[in-house]
Amino acid sequence: MRQALRLHPDSRCSAATGVKVDVARPRGDSLVLRFFVTGKISALRMPLVTAPERADELWQHTCFEAFVRASTADGYYEFNFAPSTQWAAYRFSSYRRGMRVATEIEAPLIEVQSNPERYILQVCLDLSRLSGLPRDTGWRLGLSALIEETGGRKSYWALVHPPGKADFHHPDSFAFELAPAFQQ
Repeated sequence: MRQALRLHPDSRCSAATGVKVDVARPRGDSLVLRFFVTGKISALRMPLVTAPERADELWQHTCFEAFVRASTADGYYEFNFAPSTQWAAYRFSSYRRGMRVATEIEAPLIEVQSNPERYILQVCLDLSRLSGLPRDTGWRLGLSALIEETGGRKSYWALVHPPGKADFHHPDSFAFELAPAFQQ
């Protein structure tokens, strides 16, 4: 199901004209996200693709993010994906509390495609080892992107922006309900 991300009211972006995300839960313990950026891609700061590896502080530059929690839980996971195919995974016990690296997750499969008007980053996550995301329940997702232009200006995109500065961790940002996958 395709979701449009909205530009934060305090952000400006002359290079990206839109950001959308396709969301799929093909199995109870997996998540597939496909981020689409449209606009003048050459005007965006997109690092070269490297070997996929875990890295911190990816949100400092162009980064695609997913925040996932069980529908009735306070704890959540944060996943970051850079155009370089570097990635990160963290677990929080509640809103911005108890942060730790989610070492139990395996490396996601990340693929990128680009042309002058469109950039696509697709990620396949196996979440089977994450105890905070039961496979037989619904999940709430917060989907977001930080887009950096080559001149250094950053813009913040999300499904929902609570009042105030951009805050992708805010509980109101978990705006997309993803039903349990059909189990055979």
